[in-house]
Amino acid sequence: MTDSSTDLPFPLTEGRDKGYDRAAVDAFLARARAAFEEQSDDVDAEQVRAAAFPLVRGGYRVASVDAALARVEDAFAARERDQAVRADGAGTWVARVREDAQVVLDRLQRPVGERFDRVGLLRFGYARSEVDLVADRIVAYLAHGDPLSVEQVRQTAFRMTRDGYREEQVDAVLDAVIEVMLAVR
Repeated sequence: MTDSSTDLPFPLTEGRDKGYDRAAVDAFLARARAAFEEQSDDVDAEQVRAAAFPLVRGGYRVASVDAALARVEDAFAARERDQAVRADGAGTWVARVREDAQVVLDRLQRPVGERFDRVGLLRFGYARSEVDLVADRIVAYLAHGDPLSVEQVRQTAFRMTRDGYREEQVDAVLDAVIEVMLAVR
């Protein structure tokens, strides 16, 4: 592979802008492709969603790679859903997805400001007001079928503030929401 932009799978950042390390992205995507084509369990939708790469100058543009990863995750999720339906039946699959959705709904229906643990006054976490707004949208989606896309959840970002919500908990719930949404596509 040469550095010619026509030979690269993604556009490159320029100047001082940083992008994803090309070798790390290429290696992960090659591993994911092999796992998908060989029907192996070496990579799954959750691993694709959790993929992270070092930021470097001259790397792949983040938005382009993230869009590709979303498509790869969708493909793995569809395959996993199909395998589960074949193995256990559609009824079991639907029951599991409903159970997962109810767990998320129970968490997000807690009182505003108390949906997640807080990090404390001297540490930074996700801005509670922003997380609570997103939580309300997710509740409306799960409970009432209000419109919300997987992409909107994937692209959610929060400011960091003192005494915010614990990042790990919020991220875990957002991951669970994406799993539920992909399961019912």
